[in-house]
Amino acid sequence: MTEPKPSETAGQVDGQDAAAVAAIADFSKAIHGLLPAIAQDADSGEILMMAWMNAATLRETIETGQATYFSRSRNQPWRKGETSGHRQQVVEVRVDCDRDTILLKVHQSGAACHKGYRSCFFRKVDSAGTNLEVAETRLVDPASVYGKE
Repeated sequence: MTEPKPSETAGQVDGQDAAAVAAIADFSKAIHGLLPAIAQDADSGEILMMAWMNAATLRETIETGQATYFSRSRNQPWRKGETSGHRQQVVEVRVDCDRDTILLKVHQSGAACHKGYRSCFFRKVDSAGTNLEVAETRLVDPASVYGKE
């Protein structure tokens, strides 16, 4: 199974916006125009999720203060919480030392995970190292939010 590739022009920004984004993140290292983006609770430090950003969604995130990612499955931008109401208000944007991974410190409204958990990292490896266990309480039923699980 191959990953969907964003269209050649998807996520491109022009002029001043391009220069500003280039000064923040190094999209020359991107895979199919996408860099990993980690959402972290600004208060607790808990890692909430990992998604993908292109130059346009990074620019939109900075301009609006709302986390906006690029959906590889839908091949389009996606503003977190647009369907569920579980938005991410961005407090701070950071990049790693190579500028090829983005960290968003956010205030999370509701569940970050589309499976209904606060964090997408709700599973842990058991003590035997052979199985996964659910380590968090589900906050919402995904079927009631998205119409599917």
